[in-house]
Amino acid sequence: MPSTTRPAGAGDPLDAIVVGAGQAGLALGHHLARRDANFLLPDAGPEIGHSWRNRWDSLRLFSPAQYDSLPGLPFPAPAAGTHPTKDEVADYLQAYARRFRLPVRLNSPVFRLHREGDGGFAASTPSGTLRARQVVVATGPFQTPRIPELADELDPLVPQLHSAEYRNPAQLPAGGRVLVVGAANSDLQIAAEVADRCQVTVAVGSEPLQLPQRILGRDLFFWLSKSGFFTVPSDSRIARRLRSRGDLVIGTRSSNLRRRGVEFRPRLTGLSGRIAGFADGTTEAVDAVVWATGFRSDYSWLHVAGVIVDGQVRHHAGVTDVPGLYFLGLPWQSCRGSALLGFVGRDAAALDARMAADDPGPQHLGRPAAAPGLPQPAGAMR
Repeated sequence: MPSTTRPAGAGDPLDAIVVGAGQAGLALGHHLARRDANFLLPDAGPEIGHSWRNRWDSLRLFSPAQYDSLPGLPFPAPAAGTHPTKDEVADYLQAYARRFRLPVRLNSPVFRLHREGDGGFAASTPSGTLRARQVVVATGPFQTPRIPELADELDPLVPQLHSAEYRNPAQLPAGGRVLVVGAANSDLQIAAEVADRCQVTVAVGSEPLQLPQRILGRDLFFWLSKSGFFTVPSDSRIARRLRSRGDLVIGTRSSNLRRRGVEFRPRLTGLSGRIAGFADGTTEAVDAVVWATGFRSDYSWLHVAGVIVDGQVRHHAGVTDVPGLYFLGLPWQSCRGSALLGFVGRDAAALDARMAADDPGPQHLGRPAAAPGLPQPAGAMR
């Protein structure tokens, strides 16, 4: 397990605490380490990359390996165009933390974060209280599975699981009628895999745009990157249009699934025993349900006023109105690629520059200008 080479003393506050040692936290850790900041990365997981390893068995990234690197270390790939598996991503994150000797503390969820009288922060963890002048929340957008209340109306004998719990088709009754609720990337991937073993129906609230993995002989990510798709600023008119249309579905086409016998129904409106009802008034008996209904954020541990409003983070490019408190890895934090493995490094570099400019502490190493796209610190020259 990586460990800090310059630990803070018992009463000595750290320069920064980065909550979460996933891709966002590690990317920021790389920059903090380069400027010799005294920081710690507490993470709730038992190993680095745990959230990736815990996803379904056959998961591969949509992005080729050359688009999946964090700052300072290319993602290894046997050949150009290789799409990494979820375990290869986890291995890469572990190698990244080792390579840059990042101070990760595993099995260390933050139970509570609050401000102290001196303007610093205190984070309660299983091993004690950590204190720091700055805190970055890098826990990612996928925290608590979202399951609609109507799930309670399903017959208790009918197995149901969220996509976060799905590993492979063997979890579902062979030959059974399986309802997959949702039609985004993971939803259709799961439906396609389960269709080899079961009779599958997909309930679709709104169908997102579907694109092939390859266009004109090149991977889709080549064209998206070349067009600037991933760097579209989050506050632009184009970004507002993209966000209203939802995420792209890449590589899995509903037309192909229909040819394999998968049925598509409109939005699920109700469950009664073993019967599912849909928005068009039709019904269908089901033997199992997979809820591919997304996730919600859980900031119940964050006891800092004015930051979370109606469940949403109040920020500008990851900078909150609370001095010293930042976020990293949020969807659309500064651009379309903000929450993606290969693009979060851009936000990490910008946030590190802002943190260095804001830090009033004794180990502050200068005041570099805030990165483009981030608000200037109070009192900065304009």
